Amino acid sequence: MSHPPGLDLDQLRAHLDRERPGLVGGPLSGRLVEGGRSNLTYQVSDGRATWVVRRPPLGHVLATAHDMKREYRVIAGLHPTAVPVPEPLLLCEDESVLGAPFYVMEFVTGTPYRTAEELAPLGPERTRAAVLGLVDTLVDLHAVDPAEVGLADFGRPEGFLDRQLRRWGKQLDASRNRELAGIDELHAALGRSLPASPAPTIVHGDYRLDNVLIRRDDDADGADRITAVLDWEMSTLGDPLTDLGLLVMYSAPLELPGSPISTTATAAGHPAPAELVERYAARSGRDVSAVSWYTAFAWFKLAVILEGIHYRYTLGQTVGAGFDRIGDLVPVFIEHGRTTLQDLQEG
Repeated sequence: MSHPPGLDLDQLRAHLDRERPGLVGGPLSGRLVEGGRSNLTYQVSDGRATWVVRRPPLGHVLATAHDMKREYRVIAGLHPTAVPVPEPLLLCEDESVLGAPFYVMEFVTGTPYRTAEELAPLGPERTRAAVLGLVDTLVDLHAVDPAEVGLADFGRPEGFLDRQLRRWGKQLDASRNRELAGIDELHAALGRSLPASPAPTIVHGDYRLDNVLIRRDDDADGADRITAVLDWEMSTLGDPLTDLGLLVMYSAPLELPGSPISTTATAAGHPAPAELVERYAARSGRDVSAVSWYTAFAWFKLAVILEGIHYRYTLGQTVGAGFDRIGDLVPVFIEHGRTTLQDLQEG
C-alpha cells in the first residue's frame, strides 16, 4: 500500500475504527488532491465509500494559520443551513495519529471551475447561471445568524476592516525588496476612506468560483448547482462585503495573456461585475454603495499576496512553472486597485 505524503493510511484506519466503528469497511487507499492553496486535501476510499481528509501542510510552523479545529467548526455549524458544505465526520487534534491535527468529511461530487477555458463546454447560459448561483449562495452564507449555529465567538468583528488593512500592510512590509509604485498610496487611501461596516456575518475570506464544487442535476431542469463551498481556512466573523468585493475582483477581466493568475471573467455568458453586485444587493437587502472600496481592497490584498510569492521566487524558494511572471502582475493589480478607488471617490 502506498501512503500519500503526510497521510499514514494504517494510522488513519485504526483511528477511524476506534472513533467511528463501522464507518470503514475495508483497506484504505488515498491520494493527494492537487490544487489546494496551503492545507493538504486527500481523497480516501475503502472501495465502497469515499471521504476527504484535511491536514496542515508538511513541516508547518504556524498552527494558527492552519487551524483544523476552526475549519471543522465552521463546516459543522453551516452543515444544517442552506449553505452547501460537506458533512463533517470527525476532528482529530491528537498529533500522534498523522503528525498534525486533521479532520474527515464526506466526499462531495462536483467540479471546481478555475478558468474561462474550463467553463467553455458549459456554454453561455449554464455559465451565467452557475456564476449567479455563486452570488445566491454567498447571500445564503451571509444570512446565517452566527449565534444560531454556535459561531457567535468565531471572530472579532469590531474594527474588522481596520485590522485587515493593518494586517496586509504588515504582509507587504515583510515582502519588500523592490520599489512598487503606488502601493503605499493605495494602502493609505484605503485607510482614509474606510467605510462603515454593516452588521457582521460569517465571512468566507476567499470566496470565488474555484472554491466551490458545481454539478449538473439529473432532475428535470438539469440545472448546475453548487454542491459544496470549500476552503474555509480564512473564514471568520466580519464585514460581509469583503466577500463581495473579492468576488467582484475575480469577475473583472484581467486580459493578461499567459498569466498564471486566471479568472473566469472572459468565459462566454459570465455576468459582468455590476450585475453580480446588483443581484447581491437585491437578494441580501444590504447597502452596497461602497462596493468599490471593498473591490479596491481586494486588488490591494492580491497585490500583496503576489508580491510575497515574487519575493520568495527571488530567494529561490518557489517550485514549479509560472513564478517568474508573478512579479510583472503586481503593478497591474496595484493600478486596478487605484483606479477602482478613484472611481468611488469621483462617484
